[in-house]
Amino acid sequence: MKIIFVFILVMGITYGSNAQTRLGVKAGYSKVNLNYSGQAINDIGTRSDFNAGIFVSLPLFDHFYLQPEMMYSGQGSGFTDSIPAQANYNYLNFPFLFKYQHPAGLFAETGPQIGFQLSAHLKVNGQSVDIQDHTQLLDISWAFGLGYKIPVLNLGIDARYNLGLTNTINTSYALASETAKNSVFQIDLFYEFKM
Repeated sequence: MKIIFVFILVMGITYGSNAQTRLGVKAGYSKVNLNYSGQAINDIGTRSDFNAGIFVSLPLFDHFYLQPEMMYSGQGSGFTDSIPAQANYNYLNFPFLFKYQHPAGLFAETGPQIGFQLSAHLKVNGQSVDIQDHTQLLDISWAFGLGYKIPVLNLGIDARYNLGLTNTINTSYALASETAKNSVFQIDLFYEFKM
């Protein structure tokens, strides 16, 4: 909870210090899976989830912005093995993006993301089991995105890929060389408030 308070405080201070700073909300669809290496699991597949959150866009210099965000994100994977199952991970993610915004509305963004796991469950045959002790609570990834904002409406769409860099499996439970890294594709609608 402390990190949420600090994030909101920083957003408020930076917004108050620059009239061109924009506060926004966003939400959308996610296609998620785990990039798995090892021999314990076969046939990991994708599943659908959603994400939602807030962001602040801070102007740096001509057409370039720093965009910190606070996002809820459903992640994990589906499995296509003989027993249908899915891993449901829930994160509070903090992307810190460097963004180029063309005056016509197109933009590109990239940067690191720090994620804090809120919960982790394995669902098998309708039964849900808490597996948070078997997973890492901190997740680091790198985000790449493209999008378009309609300048006169402050409404837009973006597509982003978050490439997981850390192993989600708690090393106390992992087999030798076994890793599972988050892989998340998102399509979001966003709105920037006129102030």
